Amino acid sequence: MGEHSLTRALRELLLARRTAALGTLDRHGGVFVSMVPFAIDREAGELVLHVSALAAHSGNMQHSPHVSLLVCAAEPDGEPVHALPRVTLEARARFVEPGGPEAAASRLVYLQRFPEAEMMTTLGDFRFVRLHLLGARQVAGFGAARSLPTDELYRALAAI
Repeated sequence: MGEHSLTRALRELLLARRTAALGTLDRHGGVFVSMVPFAIDREAGELVLHVSALAAHSGNMQHSPHVSLLVCAAEPDGEPVHALPRVTLEARARFVEPGGPEAAASRLVYLQRFPEAEMMTTLGDFRFVRLHLLGARQVAGFGAARSLPTDELYRALAAI
């Protein structure tokens, strides 16, 4: 059996878009949404973020690691936006310990996607965060939506 067309569309979306809307919870249970660049560690099946300790979402993820990430296709000029391809990823955030092998691996993955961020990865107040994916809801267009179990999501990432 071949790959599902929606799985291919999901992979293309994640490769085409380099930023996402990150939803976190603050200490009072309030929802906070911010923009984050993300890289894909296909071997680990995780997404990698590089965040400043000064950012509100960093404190929120340390307090409550349950996050949501929305990746959405670009709006085509003059076209309806209601069926834009998008995926909402549910994940658990984990801060990587600086100086260790996982930090080096995270940096490598991140710089492969964002070589222009090399200097930022040397700043002391920035840390890598790994998002362990728990599931996803994909909309590939009008009438083309599905929930993805974790194993299928990992297969899609592994093929990137």
